[in-house]
Amino acid sequence: MSTTPQPSPRVPNAAASSPRRWRDLVLLIGLIALVILGLAGLAAATGWAETKSALMSLSAMNLGVLLALSLVNYMCRGLRWHLFANRLGLDTGFLQDLRHFLGGFAMSVTPGRVGELIRMRWLRRETGWSFERTAPLVLVDRAADLAAMAILLALALALSTTGMKGGAPVAVLALGAAVIATRANLLYSVAGLAHRLSGRRFPRLFARVRRASQSLRAFSGPSILLAAGGLGLIGWLAEGYAFHMLLTWLGADIGLWMAVGVFIFATLAGGLTGAPGGLGGAEAAMVALLALDGVPLEIAVPATLVIRVTTLWFAILIGLAVFPFAEQCSKRAQDALET
Repeated sequence: MSTTPQPSPRVPNAAASSPRRWRDLVLLIGLIALVILGLAGLAAATGWAETKSALMSLSAMNLGVLLALSLVNYMCRGLRWHLFANRLGLDTGFLQDLRHFLGGFAMSVTPGRVGELIRMRWLRRETGWSFERTAPLVLVDRAADLAAMAILLALALALSTTGMKGGAPVAVLALGAAVIATRANLLYSVAGLAHRLSGRRFPRLFARVRRASQSLRAFSGPSILLAAGGLGLIGWLAEGYAFHMLLTWLGADIGLWMAVGVFIFATLAGGLTGAPGGLGGAEAAMVALLALDGVPLEIAVPATLVIRVTTLWFAILIGLAVFPFAEQCSKRAQDALET
């Protein structure tokens, strides 16, 4: 495998990109503020005392269990990232890939999910592989998440006692997107069709998607798909189970599969909004689904707040801790390649 460094992509003019960065930052802060205000408004409407009482009923041990189950998810998906990286041909070790995967969480709530681009940048510095060569890794990892979540949502619909309105279309959409993203010929055809429907605009973008689709053939073997699928299911089921335990501790046991279904549906719904980290959409969907299942707002609101802190924001905290180390390691590796 060649480790010759590839030319770095052209860096935009700093003066031109600065206003855009400030705009994105302001939008992100505004979005976070709206989510906090929305949850605070619901808590005020149901009574601060009830919300506070629900939160105070959770012990440090309870929170530790929730965080541990989130770690199961991150480790399973980190191992899956390592399997995908090696299958693509990258000569990277498990700890190196885990560093990239966890460090990318620091950018989970940035516009456009810059976390994936950060991981690709670290890989370019450390291996010499260009963004285009590592793009299939990001694509198949995202598709594997969609497939695992779609399967879990389908199981929740089948096994929960009350069912979930609107869950089936979301499961079908998620599974369909996963199928397209992991089938080289299908993705190539879809990219070509989208290019024509766009009036032949963005030719470079669609050309890159078509080139990346050809590299997806490396992930088509049954062994890698089975291993990746199993890791994804275990990881996301761990967080769904954490949500079930949280609701039980708060006195609102809606059943394991219903809780898993609500968590997965809300996560997917948040992603469909296009907001960074699913902010706003995921919280709204979770509170609404719990309310529809008879969970009072004085429990639904704190349950939503706690599970988002122990999943999304816990991941961001881990990412922020790993990020400086990942940057330092990648720069050292880049210097070694260039000398």
